[in-house]
Amino acid sequence: MSFELETAANRENLRRVAIDPVSRVEGHGKVTLLLDEAGHVKEARLHIVEFRGFEKFIQGRPYWEVPVMVQRLCGICPVSHHLAAAKALDPVVGALTLTPAAVKIRRLMHYGQILQSHALHFFHLSSPDLLFGFESPVQQRNIVGVAAAHPEVARQGVLLRKFGQEVIRITAGKRVHGTGAVPGGVNKSLTAAERDTLLADADQMIAWSHEAVHLARRLHESDRALYDEFGLFRSHLFSLVRADGAMDLYDGHLRLRDARGHIVKDAISCADYEQHIVEEVKPWSYMKFPFMQDLGPLKGWYKVGPLARVQNCDFIPSARAEAERQAFVAHGEGEPVHAPLAYHWARMIEMLHAAEVIRDLLNDPDLLSDQRMKEGTKGREGVGIIEAPRGTLIHHYRVDEDDLVSYCNLIVSTTHNNQAMNEAVRQVARRYLDGRQLTEGLLNHIEVAIRAFDPCLSCATHALGKMPLAVELLAADGSLADRAVTGS
Repeated sequence: MSFELETAANRENLRRVAIDPVSRVEGHGKVTLLLDEAGHVKEARLHIVEFRGFEKFIQGRPYWEVPVMVQRLCGICPVSHHLAAAKALDPVVGALTLTPAAVKIRRLMHYGQILQSHALHFFHLSSPDLLFGFESPVQQRNIVGVAAAHPEVARQGVLLRKFGQEVIRITAGKRVHGTGAVPGGVNKSLTAAERDTLLADADQMIAWSHEAVHLARRLHESDRALYDEFGLFRSHLFSLVRADGAMDLYDGHLRLRDARGHIVKDAISCADYEQHIVEEVKPWSYMKFPFMQDLGPLKGWYKVGPLARVQNCDFIPSARAEAERQAFVAHGEGEPVHAPLAYHWARMIEMLHAAEVIRDLLNDPDLLSDQRMKEGTKGREGVGIIEAPRGTLIHHYRVDEDDLVSYCNLIVSTTHNNQAMNEAVRQVARRYLDGRQLTEGLLNHIEVAIRAFDPCLSCATHALGKMPLAVELLAADGSLADRAVTGS
């Protein structure tokens, strides 16, 4: 009998402990634990408790507004939504292929986003746990504490993120919620001065990214018993790969490996994702649970993001990152690495790859070209899939003859990881909390497991009507005037 089903009939007799909110993640979520009289954990769940209705209110809007609108899903990874939407809507303007300049400027924008997001997550959000310990004083577990104890680590993290944001500003117009990508291409090229400004720092960013990989690797190898076992579970791995099997975070086809590393599905066209992925809804979360249709919900779920991508590809097409990937794969001794804390090591490998790609793109003369747009015979539907910092991101739109969006489906990176995060929470709860007196430090173990996935909970909430939604109307004096509940 499963971990949850065996307690379903006796839930009212169990003590409830909540971690609300989960800290140092993007968005709002909570964890609930159900404990018996002896303190044994009978149930552990990650709940996504905020609702964002983007799939609905995009409908009826002109398609050309969408790449700007969807960025408001998030202030941390807006570029990913911006580009996925632009890619999905390229066929609507008949741009089945783009100009070399448009593709390379979009790629530069995207890899700037990868670099800045990975730097933010590792240095600002996760390094306090890794450097000081999961049960270290809560006042120390923040970027200020890191800056005091490890000033050079903090400085490099801040400047790496700043560089990534500058790449975004120059390609998208703003650091957050830019307008650089449009259906059919991009609306601005780089100037020679902008290119040269970024090139002046590119080699330093590669060097610092390399140091960050080594820091993550040293942390992992310094305590293999912890890092290899903490929250451990095994699952399929899912991501985009290039046609030749290389890592490609902007384009490619979809590939699925099983928990032992064998390729189960390959060369899945992005346009055919609906034939493979099904989203299950559960009554206790606004976030859906995707799985592979032919494998079913119990066996067909998977994880996405750096840990999946680094092992799902055959190689990384940049020299330093590929050398580090080889060391990472060797750590698994012939088996895929599944430990959630290994996400941090893989994330830094991807950051190094992003820095190398940025440097190479900046040396490409196409970035200065005015050939930015392409059009053709208009279509009515498009799918755009991109590897966001947190994992595979799917945007799917249909557009009516009046150029208004009639259908929108978003499967966000964190949604793909929903079941995986819940599995990690359960494993940590069983290992560290079961039968023990709960303390803040012990409860932080749960948050450490969640943070390993770098979840963006704001992006991933769409299941309106499946979880109770309570709306309260307050009078001017603050008293409750009315209350309505749907989906209960």
